[in-house]
Amino acid sequence: MRVLLTLPPGIHRLEIYRIAGMKAPPLGLAWIAAVLEREGHKVKIIDSPTLEIEPEEWLHEVKSFNPDVVGISMLTPTAPRGYKAVKMLKEEMPDVITIAGGHHPSAMWKEALSNGFDVVVFREGEYTTRDLIATLEERGFDPEALREVAGIAFKDPRDGRFIVTKPRPLIQNLDELPWPARHLLPMEKYTLFNKPIQVAHVMASRGCPYGCIYCSTSYFWGRRIRFRSAKNVADEVEYLYNKYKAKYVVFADDELVVNRRFVREWVKEIKDRGLDIEFACGARVDHVNKEFMKFLYDNGCAILYFGVESASQDTIDKIGKKIKIEQAIRVFRWKKELGGAAMGSFILGFPWETLDDMKRTVEFAIKLDPDYAQFTALTPYPGTPLFEYAKKYNLIVDWNWEHYTTVRPVMRGFTWTAKELGAMIKYAYRRFFLRPSFLWRELKSGRLKDMGAILAREILAYFRDVMARPLRWMTRR
Repeated sequence: MRVLLTLPPGIHRLEIYRIAGMKAPPLGLAWIAAVLEREGHKVKIIDSPTLEIEPEEWLHEVKSFNPDVVGISMLTPTAPRGYKAVKMLKEEMPDVITIAGGHHPSAMWKEALSNGFDVVVFREGEYTTRDLIATLEERGFDPEALREVAGIAFKDPRDGRFIVTKPRPLIQNLDELPWPARHLLPMEKYTLFNKPIQVAHVMASRGCPYGCIYCSTSYFWGRRIRFRSAKNVADEVEYLYNKYKAKYVVFADDELVVNRRFVREWVKEIKDRGLDIEFACGARVDHVNKEFMKFLYDNGCAILYFGVESASQDTIDKIGKKIKIEQAIRVFRWKKELGGAAMGSFILGFPWETLDDMKRTVEFAIKLDPDYAQFTALTPYPGTPLFEYAKKYNLIVDWNWEHYTTVRPVMRGFTWTAKELGAMIKYAYRRFFLRPSFLWRELKSGRLKDMGAILAREILAYFRDVMARPLRWMTRR
C-alpha cells in the first residue's frame, strides 16, 4: 500500500517550535516507516515543522503522493492542527483512510475519532501499524477484521459505536526493529539554535519506572525500561557518522544512565570503532556518582540533563520523582569539580505551592548553578495523573490544546492564577540568565552567540518592563 506519515501542517508556528530554535527528526514516524518498508509498502514522510509547511502546501504534497492511508502523529499542542488537517484531507480525498497516533490520541482517542480520524493507534506504533496496514490491504475497512488488530480504536461505520481492541504487548526486543528510515527525512535541515549542525538523534531505550504525575512517558512507553543492545546502538551511530557526518549524538531517551552497564558498553563500542563523537543525554541525580560522571565527561559527554523540578522535598515526594534535594546539590557540586557541563530542569506551578515557593525554586536553581536552566509551567497532559487531579479540583483554565506547551500556563493553583504563573516563568528566566556571572561565563566560553537570540528577547523584554514602570506609576497617580 501507499502510506503517508506526517506531522500536522502549520505547527512550526506554535510556541514549542518557535521558541526552542531546534528542529529534530520525528523518530517515531521514521521507525514506523522503516517497519512498513520492510513489509514492502511504499512510504513517504512529511516532517511539516522542519519544512515549515502550511496546510495548503501540505495538502498538495499529500495529493501528489496519492496515498491509500495517511497517518498523523500528534502531541497535545499539535492535535488541533491535526484535526483541521484531517478534515481538510477528507474533503479532497474522502476514500483515504486516516490514522491518528502519538501521545495525545493515545489518551484522547474518542476526541480523535470524533474529529475525522478513522483509526487510533495506541502507544507504541510500529507493529500495530504494520498489522493494521496489512488488514486494510487484505480486507479494507472491515470492522470484523479490524477487531482482530491489537492496540487500536475505531468507529464502527455500521452503527457509529466506538470499538477498542485488545491491548498490544510492548516490544520486548528493540533490536529486532530496523533503524528509523532517515532516508525519508530532510536530514540536512535539522538544527540547534537555528544553526545547521551535524547531530544524530538516537533513542536507545523506551520506558520509565517512576511514573511522575505530570509526565506521559511512563504511561505511553510503559513502566519497564527496555534497552537496545549497546552494539545495535553503536552500529546506528557509526552509520550516521559515516552517512551524514554526524559527530554529535543527542540521546532522546528520558533517562539513559539508569543502565550504567549499557552506557559503558556503548562507550567501549564507540572507542573501539575509532569514532570521534560527543553526546548529550538525560540523567537522574540519584543514578550517578562522581566516578560515573567523570567517566561520562572523560568519554565525550558534552552535557548532562538533570530533572530537579523543585526546591521543596515535599513537592518532589508528592509528584513521585523519588529523589532527594541533597542528591541534586551533590550532583551539581561534582559537575563543577569535574569541569563538565550540566543542565537543570525546574517546574513552576505545582498547585499546592505558593508564589514564594516558586521563587525558592528559582533561587535553588541559581544556587545549583547549572550551565543552563529550563523553567517550565506545570502542564496537565491528558493521560497523566496530573490531568485527572487538575480536573478533580477544577484547576484547568485553558482547554485550547495548542497552549499546552509548558511555556504558557493553562492551569491555576490553589493560591495563584495562571497569569501570575506566567509572570513567574518570565521572572525565573530573567533572574537566572541575566545574572552578570552567567553572562560573563557564557562570553568567556564562546557559547553566548549560540544563545544570543533567546537572551536578546529576554533582555529586550526586561528593559521594556523597566521603562514601563514609571509610566505605570504615573498612570496610577
